[in-house]
Amino acid sequence: MTDQTPPAETTPEIPAALTAAPGYQVRRLYQAYLAVWGREVDPVLTGPQFAVLQAVEANPGRDQRSMAAAVSLDTSTMADVARRLETRGLLARRPDAADGRRKLLYLTDAGSDALREANDRARMLDKILLESFGEAERAPFMATLRALADHWERLAEGS
Repeated sequence: MTDQTPPAETTPEIPAALTAAPGYQVRRLYQAYLAVWGREVDPVLTGPQFAVLQAVEANPGRDQRSMAAAVSLDTSTMADVARRLETRGLLARRPDAADGRRKLLYLTDAGSDALREANDRARMLDKILLESFGEAERAPFMATLRALADHWERLAEGS
């Protein structure tokens, strides 16, 4: 009997059931996005860190828990992201005078500088990511992405 094992150099065929699964396609998009983000925006500053810096810039002095909700992070991930940003000198976490358990978030000068630099590159990345869409297709595509994200978040919350 002959060996039916394909050579190791060939890429196996992806099952149709997998390619038809929305979660599989979303994971592919996210993996590709992470690779492009690291190359085009910042190899050290992660997307969630960037989102936190943007939210803190827009809402300085807000508590860590509300910022987590604003950027769609769970509270434990938010605490880790905030600690990492604080360690890098990009974020200041200060206890709330009324409730010392609450941490209020502020950008440092270095955080503002890092955000400004990363933001310019992130906006360029947005253009690169959407360049395959015509100008008229971009807004409806983004609306569909937002609607899908909102729906999947509601499913995740069990509502």
